[in-house]
Amino acid sequence: MATPTTAGTNDRKPRTLLVRNAALLATMDAARREIRGGGLYIEDNRIVAVGPSAELPSEADEIIDLSGHVLIPGLVNTHHHMYQSLTRVLPAAQDAELFGWLTNLYGVWSRLTPEMVEVSTQTAMAELLMSGCTTSSDHLYIYPNGCRLDHSIEAAARIGMRFHATRGSMSIGQSGGGLPPDSVVEREDAILADTRRVIEAYHDDGRYAMLRVAVGPCSPFTVSQALMRESAALARSYGVRLHTHLAENVNDVAYSREKFGMSPAEYAEDTGWIGDDVWHAHCVHLDDAGIGLFARTGTGVAHCPCSNMRLASGIAPVRRMRDAGVPVGLGVDGSASNDGAQMVGEMRQAMLLQRVGFGPDAMNAREALEIATLGGARVLGRDDIGALAPGMAADFAAFDLRGLAFAGALHDPLAALVFCASAPAAWTVVDGKVVVREGRLETVELEPLVERHNRLAHALVAG
Repeated sequence: MATPTTAGTNDRKPRTLLVRNAALLATMDAARREIRGGGLYIEDNRIVAVGPSAELPSEADEIIDLSGHVLIPGLVNTHHHMYQSLTRVLPAAQDAELFGWLTNLYGVWSRLTPEMVEVSTQTAMAELLMSGCTTSSDHLYIYPNGCRLDHSIEAAARIGMRFHATRGSMSIGQSGGGLPPDSVVEREDAILADTRRVIEAYHDDGRYAMLRVAVGPCSPFTVSQALMRESAALARSYGVRLHTHLAENVNDVAYSREKFGMSPAEYAEDTGWIGDDVWHAHCVHLDDAGIGLFARTGTGVAHCPCSNMRLASGIAPVRRMRDAGVPVGLGVDGSASNDGAQMVGEMRQAMLLQRVGFGPDAMNAREALEIATLGGARVLGRDDIGALAPGMAADFAAFDLRGLAFAGALHDPLAALVFCASAPAAWTVVDGKVVVREGRLETVELEPLVERHNRLAHALVAG
């Protein structure tokens, strides 16, 4: 396994960063402090002090003045398929539910190349970073034409995002009763062997780790029960997390009952996919028994509201989940079922959708922010991100409140960030390094990346 990341060394002076004068700093710490005129003092990649700016050191190697900004912990994205940014709004898939949507896209995705995986990963990460997201998982489950998880991992390292790379898989094609065409599935022995390889090559379980690996068979309708069980055993032998899709729509539930004679939650329990090292995407149709099971076992959920609306999957019972004690994080899902990856927008949508389904008090702005920060950290098994407090990773985002979108909303700047039109981040800092500075991406030149991405997207769809 990779050598654990450390906060600094003893033989040199740490690099310091002072962030001060934020109009409002939302710590998301244990006391949920909100500090007007607040700031952070950072050494290398960890936060040393948080508080009113007047109480922080006055000098640092770099000083960022955040007058007129709201400062929050870096947002945490718990579910994505970054390669799908190449296939946004394809006409054949614009108006389909989940199974029809997948059927229309599998053939296109079968033409993916390593270059396409690399470029789409960076494009997706750029969009996330520019919306204040500092940590993201990605569920890559299709590996045609020499594509490997390594291509995503290398792209993430270049752009500077904290990354949970999930080695996904599909093993049951249409000839075996699964949904995907046989051309895009893998042999199960090859899946397990490559999963071991990427864990041993890349996974870092140290504090402040920039890269972790998870194990992620795609879904109950694309892999065998045996692979689900063997994948869980493999993950636990290495101490890494487990991720899959579950109970996404009514057809998903019907498949589980017809094929396995069980509800999705019962199937998850039967195959070993329950526990505080597991998180499932969607769970739109998780029943009361399933909610109780997830709460008792600490099994996590990645809530993806925009995708659930786009595919007409339904409204996930997040209010009931949280009241029961289920860990819930936020996810943008793949860009072919969301067509965007704007984390502030996703947070807003999560709040609004719960209100549509369950009443005006079903979720407030601060709870939406909690799900997008601390909730995501818990779902990914981390206690070093999701809040701004001494000893936490130096991951944060700042949004300029002085623009048109927030006019008239400054009596509650934090709620304004969630309620008002989704704003881009003015600053995004990951691991103590500025990645977005005054609205511009620092680590990758964006215009050539987008141009290259569009060329590849055209080639992929044209075939």
